Amino acid sequence: MNLIDDKQFRPYLSTEQIDAVLDRLALQINQDYGVNDKILLVGVLKGAFIVMADLIRKLHSDVEIEFIRTASFGKSLDSAGTISILKDISVDVRNRHIVIVEEIIDSGRTLKFLYERLKSAKPLSLKIATLMDKKSKRLVDLNPDYVGIEVEDEFLVGFGLDLEEKCRNLPSIYALRYPN
Repeated sequence: MNLIDDKQFRPYLSTEQIDAVLDRLALQINQDYGVNDKILLVGVLKGAFIVMADLIRKLHSDVEIEFIRTASFGKSLDSAGTISILKDISVDVRNRHIVIVEEIIDSGRTLKFLYERLKSAKPLSLKIATLMDKKSKRLVDLNPDYVGIEVEDEFLVGFGLDLEEKCRNLPSIYALRYPN
């Protein structure tokens, strides 16, 4: 079964391009942390798990992983809404190097909430890494430390990004074709 209809989607980033972006992210992280540093990567579910799986194999430091899952509830797209934790991390983050990992950052609201929440636990350091950044959609003051690639405001699927829980498993990223 073909998950992508070529009439609706077009190739956006190939597997090779994604791998090159992850190489650059890993290089930046490896420059900031030594081989003796222990890093806790916190992946934001569901999409970031694929990015994290590929990223951790490129890091030189001792890496531990955790996942967090959130839900955002609001009455409109303009509403800040309420963010709740559906699955929390299970380790103490005090005095640890933490890198939050996302596959894509849009408005930044949920990530800002997570960042502030983790920061209040007093980690040794706290940084944000994202494969893709839709900076044009940002609604809060949030500047990720590690950005793989800045992307335009397009609907993307594959490599962790979904369309109604489908297409996450695609090894490449595709963009929705808009009608002319």
